[in-house]
Amino acid sequence: MNEKMKSSLASPRVWTLSTYFAEGFPYTIIRIISSVFFRDMKVSLEAIGLTSLFGLPWVLKFLWGPHVDQFSTKRRWMLLMQALLVIVTVSVAFVAPIANGVKIIAIILFIGSFIAATHDIAIDGYYMEALDEKGQAKFIGNRVTGYRIAMMTGTGVIVTIGAVTNWFLGYLSAGILLLAFLSYHFFFLPVAEKPKRPVSDIIRAYLRFKIFLFLVSAALVILFLKMIFTMKWFGTMMATVPFMDKINLSGWVALGLLGALLLIALLKDRIKGMLLKNGDSFYSQAFISFMDREKMGVFLVFIVLMRIGEWMLTSMVSPFMVDLGIKVHYGWISGGVGLPCSIVGAMLGGWMISRYTLKKVLWPLLLAQNLTNIFYMILALGLNKYLILNTGADTVTPVGGFNLFLVSTVCGFDQFAGGLGNSVLITILMRSCLPDFKAAHFAIGTGLMNVSSVISGVMSGFLAGWLGYGPFFGITFLASIPGMLMVFFIPFLDEKKG
Repeated sequence: MNEKMKSSLASPRVWTLSTYFAEGFPYTIIRIISSVFFRDMKVSLEAIGLTSLFGLPWVLKFLWGPHVDQFSTKRRWMLLMQALLVIVTVSVAFVAPIANGVKIIAIILFIGSFIAATHDIAIDGYYMEALDEKGQAKFIGNRVTGYRIAMMTGTGVIVTIGAVTNWFLGYLSAGILLLAFLSYHFFFLPVAEKPKRPVSDIIRAYLRFKIFLFLVSAALVILFLKMIFTMKWFGTMMATVPFMDKINLSGWVALGLLGALLLIALLKDRIKGMLLKNGDSFYSQAFISFMDREKMGVFLVFIVLMRIGEWMLTSMVSPFMVDLGIKVHYGWISGGVGLPCSIVGAMLGGWMISRYTLKKVLWPLLLAQNLTNIFYMILALGLNKYLILNTGADTVTPVGGFNLFLVSTVCGFDQFAGGLGNSVLITILMRSCLPDFKAAHFAIGTGLMNVSSVISGVMSGFLAGWLGYGPFFGITFLASIPGMLMVFFIPFLDEKKG
């Protein structure tokens, strides 16, 4: 292979696509394809609901994010996690044909979810390590494109292979594809940083008595909470306060992260003194350094509020399509119209940030993202008669070709504007990361994003059921206004500041 070809294969234009494909593909296998597989294996809906626990590591990943910064390199972490994910996927393939192998597969995928979440930390950290700020903004579109193609490949190709032939071939194909990406990254992914402490030091660190005591204590707390959740009085309280039932375990963890960071902000100096007594305090510094900066309280509130209107809207779009009577069209509208529009939006957003700076385009891009809610409101009010006729109906009344065109247009703009907004959010989160804690700080930021999804999940169903879709979509736009107003007060819009 000549040098020109090697240089092309090692270009950021290629590896930004490949790494984020490699990030999105395991997530799709574990979080989405697994539900199809388990249902095909005649697993109960209640048991499939428990697979939501597979998402827990993506919320908890901020806890071990500092290790990816402190030990080895992010490239090596990435390659190691990809190798383990190949093993996980191939293991599922060979267990799939075994009678009563479903429980074993559930355990394998649960372990795999921690590996995949760590893999995400390494990829996000590598992206920030290998590219300067202009490059990070420039290739955001590649990130989204790679991730979206991975989801399409998983839900389209792998599910089709599994459903049409058998799940052994489906998961084996997924494992082979991951192995191909691992091979490419091993040979062509550029080295972006010098090695830090060896990974073997992690094992020695966790063999210390204090760490062992902490892990035992954490296990006891989890067992205690499990016991509380199964008690009769807790079930009574959940029935009395129904919105609590809408918050899953991942949601409570996200809210806990927000509460812990707010506590650090309020008692910053005292907590900082306590945690930094030990000279070997990289882990503590990762969390303290995130909060120990100007306007971080404002930044936390912005991260939580920025997408709350979008999350509220998104949670009700699918039910809206069903009640409108066009569920049979939702697949091609979402995949054929929405997906390409989201990729174009993300690429355009990244180019605009790179060309005109984040500070200049932040407000218009966020406004475009949230204007979608107004369009959905107008659409729902205009098609209200079809909502009345088709909600719960066995035989639906066709909405007509022109109305279907309007729905697909609004959905396309929604995904396009969402791509613009996603470019903004990713860029702000990257700007908030200090050089020594890139992976840890990005993991904290993405964990905080889950808080707004928790809030929206609690409110959306109640509000939509009470007000109807049209007024509800209008409320979601109003919910987005506080986040947009905070744009004028948040840090990290220009250069990183420590």
